[in-house]
Amino acid sequence: MSMRGSGREHRSHVHHHHNNNHNHDDNTSSSSSSSTFPSQRSRGGGRKQGHHHHGHAPQPKLRFVKKSEIIQSSSISNSDNSFLTEQLDSVTISNHNNNDACSSKAKEEGDFNDMDDNTFSLSSRLDKLLSRMEQPQLSEEHLRDNDISQQNELLVVESIYGENVFILDAWKDLHCFQIHINIEVLGEIAITAKMNSSNELESVSKNSDDFLYSFKVQYLPPIVLTCLLPKSYPSHQPPIFTISVQWLESSNISSLCSKLDSIWEEQEGQEVIYQWVEWLLNSSLSHLGFDKEIKLGPYGMNHVGDDRVVSGTSSPDVDIPLLQNYNNQKHHESFLKELHQCQICFSEYAGTEFRQLPCKHFFCLKCLQTFTQMHVKEGTISSLQCPEAKCTVMIPPGLLKHLLDDNEYERWESMMLEKTLASMSDVVYCPRCETPCIEDEDQHAQCSKCFFSFCTLCSERRHVGIVCMTLDMRLQILQDRQNSSHLKEDQKRREREKINEMLSVKEIHRDSKLCPSCDMAISRTEGCNKMVCGNCGEYFCYRCNKAIDKSDPYGHFRDGACELFPQEMIENWQERINHRQVVGQLQAELFPQSGRACPNCRQFNAKIGNNNHMFCWACQSHYCYLCNEVVRRGTKHYGPKGCKQHSEG
Repeated sequence: MSMRGSGREHRSHVHHHHNNNHNHDDNTSSSSSSSTFPSQRSRGGGRKQGHHHHGHAPQPKLRFVKKSEIIQSSSISNSDNSFLTEQLDSVTISNHNNNDACSSKAKEEGDFNDMDDNTFSLSSRLDKLLSRMEQPQLSEEHLRDNDISQQNELLVVESIYGENVFILDAWKDLHCFQIHINIEVLGEIAITAKMNSSNELESVSKNSDDFLYSFKVQYLPPIVLTCLLPKSYPSHQPPIFTISVQWLESSNISSLCSKLDSIWEEQEGQEVIYQWVEWLLNSSLSHLGFDKEIKLGPYGMNHVGDDRVVSGTSSPDVDIPLLQNYNNQKHHESFLKELHQCQICFSEYAGTEFRQLPCKHFFCLKCLQTFTQMHVKEGTISSLQCPEAKCTVMIPPGLLKHLLDDNEYERWESMMLEKTLASMSDVVYCPRCETPCIEDEDQHAQCSKCFFSFCTLCSERRHVGIVCMTLDMRLQILQDRQNSSHLKEDQKRREREKINEMLSVKEIHRDSKLCPSCDMAISRTEGCNKMVCGNCGEYFCYRCNKAIDKSDPYGHFRDGACELFPQEMIENWQERINHRQVVGQLQAELFPQSGRACPNCRQFNAKIGNNNHMFCWACQSHYCYLCNEVVRRGTKHYGPKGCKQHSEG
């Protein structure tokens, strides 16, 4: 029977590995069973090999143990299995529709579950591959030398690949382990998948039948190499192995397996695990023709006759999110480990001190907290967006809840509710209890809390068929009622409060304009007539009170109907013009040869007369014409030991 992986035939006597090749006392053999793995190999290099019973036993289960939890001992008996409870990365392979279109499912801290007729566990595959291998009868010395070579090779592999190596429990007295090989991609690599027209992902049409979806990634899910080392390795036979790739179809994985076979044939009789891993790490993509682009699929054509192949591909709808999510997760892990500069305070912190917004801009936690707390305190919640210039992405509520304390977050929610209600044209507030109410088509509303029916135009009691009174008319009526002797003191006090409120509203309306969107009263202290509402962000003209286009806010003032700057403001500026500036500029033009530039702002000032004490009209600095130094106290700068204050030239 030819041996898979080496191509050599053995004519020596063949015996199965589960037969007992060592002389152990029967009392020790009773502590182990072929239905479970013996305890894990220790790092010290030695291990006791259990005695297995003959006959057909239940299928053993593979159990992965984290490297950090490998027990440091030169000898671990089979009875120590109770300490090895941590398990990692079990893989199940489902055979759908009796072909090899397989899917792999990794889960942490779990054994290989029992499978039905259409599902094969990884241990079943290894057992099947082991049963096909003809094992030569070797001497005790050969077996001992091979075992030492295997242990040394495992120690080397563990030291090189670190946490990517997972040692499995010894299975049938054989070393078993798994290596996760993370392929290194320079920069980014494109991934393309053929899709039909019914797929909802963004696609580019190539012809009437095929659609291509393409994206780029920097990190790819690992190639998982699982190895079982027969006792005849490395002297006579290669390792038994499987290759599992979640995103690669079966024929490509089979090509990788064939390449590993050829590497063994080139150096038969020598340790080969390191060469296998290095080749998969550095050359597997180029071997498959994926140097610049990885093409997923073809799907539904994954039938191969190699039991070493474990493919997880199923459809583009599954593979594309898998690759994108893995790439995003690795990017996030890399971001957390590196140092970054905050674009607000320009300080460097570790990635764990930053918070990233949906727009991918990130800022340190302290700056974002200060930024959000400031806007919530001032009530400018419309400005709670990405601090990056020209980025208008809003800070999501989930992040705000983390940045604000409970009171601040409650205030933000309340203001957001008010802003939302204010943006609804049919929502008004009850003048008695301020409960939001729905306005009907006749400008009337009834409060659901106090049941007050009122006019939404004047906020007074509902008056069907009667014109609303103006603010001045209502104010005059209330002021006249204050002189009536029929009113009680409580009624007079309430009406006085209402009079004061109406006077305040009147004053606000006199010196302000209402936002055409949310009716927020806005006053202009100075500047142009282009206004921006701090409540809703609406752009409007302060002169005509009309909303203007955000994309071109100055277009409203080009036709001349409204002036950008009020005429009275321009006249005020002209009155405040710096007369010293006019005189200074005129003197500098008349006497360009007799002057010196200011040492503070470099503005040229002319020297008039013989006074060396210069005064800059631009920055208001005093300086010396002779030494060109800034003069803070003239009595100290000028004198017997200093510069002369008066001189010709």
